[in-house]
Amino acid sequence: MDPRTSRLRRKLAAIPFQPLRSHSFGEEQHEFRLGPKPAETRVAAFEAEHGIALPDAYRQFLTHIGGSGAAPFYGLMPLERCSLLVMNPREEPGAPRGFDDAEPRAHGRDLFLHIIEMGCTDVCVIAVTGPLTDRVLTGNGDGYWGPNVSSATDFLDWYERWLDHMSAGRDNRALELTSPRLRAHPNRHRMAPKT
Repeated sequence: MDPRTSRLRRKLAAIPFQPLRSHSFGEEQHEFRLGPKPAETRVAAFEAEHGIALPDAYRQFLTHIGGSGAAPFYGLMPLERCSLLVMNPREEPGAPRGFDDAEPRAHGRDLFLHIIEMGCTDVCVIAVTGPLTDRVLTGNGDGYWGPNVSSATDFLDWYERWLDHMSAGRDNRALELTSPRLRAHPNRHRMAPKT
């Protein structure tokens, strides 16, 4: 078991009781609660069904912390609701790229697993194959913005960054966190820095 998992459980348990923490968009949906951890056999069956190996850090989270719930945006989706996506080809230099459902056993294309509900056509995915494997990306399924690749090295680092920034009362538009100071400002949506 990854040593970060017990630290993340402690941090998550403390978040709802921190009076000066940032507000996390969608927290009313998951209320910082986690769903049941899927059994190792269920995770292995999902991998076999889709012909993939889940990134280790994400797999560790599922099997040792929680299978759904508390996460940025509207929360982590249960494994049975996750779907494999491929990034659309670049149509022109610098243009944002969207995501499409992956064909079964999509060979030769980098695969991304849609793991977090963001709302509308926005997606939060983790790369399961290719050069970005283990990295979390956010984007728009239709290609209206992004994709943005997190600088966190894997899912556990990305999740801990969310908890740490929230605990510190920081603004972070990439994670949809609003500090108490900014939340009180009438023009808060225009002022949050994009980090």
